[in-house]
Amino acid sequence: MTTTDTLSDRTGAPVTVSPSVRETVFSWAVVLAGVTIPFLGLVAGVAAAVRYGWFSAVDLVLFLGMYVATMLGLTVGFHRLFTHRSFEAAEPVQFALGVLGSMTFQGPLLEWVGRHRIHHRFSDRYGDPHSPHAPHRSGFWGRVRAFWHAHIGWALPADPPDLDRYAPDLRKSRMLRLVSDLFLVWALLGLALPAAIGYAFGGWPGALTGFLWGGLVRVLAGHHLTWCVNSVCHLWGSRPYRSSDESRNNAVIGVLALGEGWHNNHHAFPTSARHGFEWWQVDISYYLIRGLETLGLAWKVRTPSPETLTKSNVDAADGPCSEGRGAE
Repeated sequence: MTTTDTLSDRTGAPVTVSPSVRETVFSWAVVLAGVTIPFLGLVAGVAAAVRYGWFSAVDLVLFLGMYVATMLGLTVGFHRLFTHRSFEAAEPVQFALGVLGSMTFQGPLLEWVGRHRIHHRFSDRYGDPHSPHAPHRSGFWGRVRAFWHAHIGWALPADPPDLDRYAPDLRKSRMLRLVSDLFLVWALLGLALPAAIGYAFGGWPGALTGFLWGGLVRVLAGHHLTWCVNSVCHLWGSRPYRSSDESRNNAVIGVLALGEGWHNNHHAFPTSARHGFEWWQVDISYYLIRGLETLGLAWKVRTPSPETLTKSNVDAADGPCSEGRGAE
């Protein structure tokens, strides 16, 4: 299996780079561990709750609190700020979002941004790293394989060693390079923190259940809801705006993924900090951005103009974003 490099072909088509056998084996081992260990954490958490009654309100709060905090680091930080530059933020805010996003165990900051920018450049076309619309896959099992690839199969091939070169703007920041380089530290901290809080409230049993629910199970939920944006939101839902791909708005993913499921809106206006354009399209990530703007910690918040959104069919290239109220 190959991984795409998109900047070398004069025709604009992506160029493939074949990883070594060692890179491929290591990549498979890391991804399989990342997929199976959180799932085993869920099994262990349920077993401990049923067998010993080891599940408390603290565990529920740790699960929900860690999920919301780390996923906001991913959706607001990794995605809307660092990938699409839909707003600007103070350095302490950037650092906090980078650390929290790293706790989702979805890879170093610069690599995540690079891969996502490749996705937008080739969305649902040859070169998209995780499209469910793979060519030559017809029939029921072909569609199942395409869904599997979009959801998790894309992660199994080894990434090119210079994936972060698709984020040259971020590489200029020493702070963001540090956040990216220390990915494993932040990720493990995201497991240790709920365990420590659990210990403070319930001793060693509390530490174990805090680790399981605030750590592993929370990672499992974050993984699959993020991956659903890649798979589900390119297959099922509404398409109120014309875009060059099959991106769709899915209300369930929109709520659970903190606003990321309004995916057709996003692909039509990729530099918009706001994904939920209607009042009923819950977008918790955007609410945080506006809160940061109110506090003076974020500015130049970009959103589509009201005139643009009133058009029934909008091509992505025809939907410029206006600056937010905090713009200079």
